[in-house]
Amino acid sequence: MAKFTLIAGPCVIESEELCMQVAKEVKKIAEELDLDYYFKASYDKANRTSINGYRGHGMEEGLAILKRVKEEVGVKIATDVHESWQVEKVAEVADIIQIPAFLCRQTDLLVAAGKTGKIVNIKKGQFLAPWDMKNVVKKVEETGNNNIFVCERGTSFGYNTLVVDMTGICEMKKLGYPVVMDATHSVQKPGGKGNATGGNREYVEPLAKAAVAAGADALFFEVHPDPDNALSDGPNMVKLDEFKELLKRVIKVYDAVH
Repeated sequence: MAKFTLIAGPCVIESEELCMQVAKEVKKIAEELDLDYYFKASYDKANRTSINGYRGHGMEEGLAILKRVKEEVGVKIATDVHESWQVEKVAEVADIIQIPAFLCRQTDLLVAAGKTGKIVNIKKGQFLAPWDMKNVVKKVEETGNNNIFVCERGTSFGYNTLVVDMTGICEMKKLGYPVVMDATHSVQKPGGKGNATGGNREYVEPLAKAAVAAGADALFFEVHPDPDNALSDGPNMVKLDEFKELLKRVIKVYDAVH
């Protein structure tokens, strides 16, 4: 990777205006810090804790918004897919196709994503050991696509708690592909609010620093101007107006170890 990679944006598309705001501001930050930036937002959050949780704009409208963000702001796009039939349409807009952690062993989904030739960012399942990702990666490799990221996002030990073992980053780097640290999802408390996911955003920065010190090649953050009133994942998202200084501190650690 020529530059350190940043994947960042709101958890879900709440509005086109929000996406434009975050994409423009984070793009400026990425340019100042010389980072390779991908704007990320989900058109549909298909795995919400509650059936009443906000899911987004749906694929057709959501992809249209992401396309406008891509063209008007001039950023690359990352978004997730949940079913194999979605992949071809998503690949028309996305530069990174992201495989959600819960779906990281879904063979048809991985193969469909691999066949696009796009970067496939595979989130390690909360239920997998890091070395088990070799079989996941192999499914994409078999399509002839070696544009693969593997992503750490914590391991579940139950009781609404995720634990991040930084040796997992070292283990996944042995697979030969860039390792992404999802610093915001790693501080989630799955189902911790009863009918929604909780989180501890104060731990995002320490985990991001530890990850780059352990060898992570990219960082993933969910960013929002008003996380406390966000429609999804608010408790673990970074405040947009604090994001630049947070990144600057993390990059100092990255520069110190490279």
